[in-house]
Amino acid sequence: MDDDSGRPLDVLDASVGKTVSVRLKDGETYEGTLTGYDQHMNLVIESDDNTTIIRGDNVVSITP
Repeated sequence: MDDDSGRPLDVLDASVGKTVSVRLKDGETYEGTLTGYDQHMNLVIESDDNTTIIRGDNVVSITP
């Protein structure tokens, strides 16, 4: 199968600069603008004047 559009990093790349909601394993949710990520799916979320870095192995879901 050659369709790469559903790969997680491709989805993250398309979400940079957009508002997302990130749910973590412990049930906590962060909402803000996705401003960056890396190959381990570590995320940088900005909201108001706060920048939050979320370790990728704690993420359960990311929704627009």
